[in-house]
Amino acid sequence: MILTLAISTLRPLLIARGSSKLSILDVPAFVKETLGLNGLHLTTERLSGYTRANLEQLRDRADKAACACLVLQETAPQSLADARSDVGERAVDRVQRVIEAAHVLGCNAAVISINAKDDDVSFERAVDRIREAVETAERLEINLLISPTEGLTADAERVTDMIKKIGRFRVMTYPDFQTASKAADPIAHLRRLTPYAGAVVASTMGFKEMQGEEQDLAGGATHVGFDLDEMVKTVVSVGYDGPLAVDYQGEGDVTMGALLSREALEAAIEAAAN
Repeated sequence: MILTLAISTLRPLLIARGSSKLSILDVPAFVKETLGLNGLHLTTERLSGYTRANLEQLRDRADKAACACLVLQETAPQSLADARSDVGERAVDRVQRVIEAAHVLGCNAAVISINAKDDDVSFERAVDRIREAVETAERLEINLLISPTEGLTADAERVTDMIKKIGRFRVMTYPDFQTASKAADPIAHLRRLTPYAGAVVASTMGFKEMQGEEQDLAGGATHVGFDLDEMVKTVVSVGYDGPLAVDYQGEGDVTMGALLSREALEAAIEAAAN
């Protein structure tokens, strides 16, 4: 299992181009050299206004740093189930453009979420429009991942039913520990989605070490919030061995948060394998 970084972790360090803070072009080297992680999950909001040449430059910098761009996530939920055909067509077009940008960046996956209420009509519309959008993904050999969100895709079983109904090899899931932690049964949620996952986000919320408390004698940083070890154990137990993206969402120094996240995840992976 490869440990990567979700760029949202670095939100306090990243501001508009031309500033003195961390440039997006310097992120891959920072992720590799400072955080010791081996890939990058990007979001469209961080690349707003980028041309194809800008994307190619970022890809080249990532390759040079040996920290490849692996995933591009569309930040805004898409209206793929809207009853209005023009709105649905625009959503399909947007998904296709995100897929194309992911291809330019050298990613193997693009991620979307769906803005829709949970009913059967919306389900069928979303299935039809994702089938249309995924034709671009198949042509470019990019996986299209569905990130669960409120509404139509809030229930893990509903998401997997949608993937089965779409019936395309390149449509997968994008489970997230924080989202799972809010489900009625977090472990069942992860266990349902992870077998279909193209990548998994290991969200972390904080660590006792950052609050001046001693770490657990068992080793590894001590996570505050949901049971991080149990989350990792669950994804390992279903045979998942793809990218696991550190996504530190806590307070304080995000560099330290990312480093402690990596430490905690490495310990949890080792424990789950034994």
